[in-house]
Amino acid sequence: MAKVEVAPLRSWDDFFPGSERFAKPDFGDMARWNNRVVSNLLYYQSNYLVLAIAVFFIVGFLNPVGMLTAIAVVSAVFLGSVWAGENRAVIKNFKSQNPTAFVIAVMVASYMLISLLGSVMTFMTAITLPLILILAHASFRLRNMKNKMENKMEVAGLKRSPMGLLLEALGQQEENLLKIQTLLEGKMKE
Repeated sequence: MAKVEVAPLRSWDDFFPGSERFAKPDFGDMARWNNRVVSNLLYYQSNYLVLAIAVFFIVGFLNPVGMLTAIAVVSAVFLGSVWAGENRAVIKNFKSQNPTAFVIAVMVASYMLISLLGSVMTFMTAITLPLILILAHASFRLRNMKNKMENKMEVAGLKRSPMGLLLEALGQQEENLLKIQTLLEGKMKE
């Protein structure tokens, strides 16, 4: 297995070119839309990290205590959901069959806990705004050949990245890995 490498920061012209490289996703074909989002998350992960950090810093300067509370709660809920997904069969099945619903459930649980602690606006701004911006970009940005090639290398295990590990923890790549594993096992038997 390859070691984890941070993806390079993509140029602004590649990350946000003209409108010709953006298109409305096909909401009727969820598998294709999910594939586009996962591919873009893997390819532009460093750009998305810079975007999230910029929003975090802006909100952190405006409300540092609320920011730290939001980060702690979201981290705890995420780690709890990953643990539960690995150790509880019911949750593991739900996560593999409904990955988008699982992510939404994690976000809703985070929101509810943060609302109890009184940091809702910080959560909405610092956590949700970058996620919305990232999801919008990943949904509307068309993939190019280099993007598709990088994604195939990640799925095949030739390359590992932090976003790939995160998507794996959320159950977004297990299906692709199983397909490749089955293909490789079939080739080895021949």
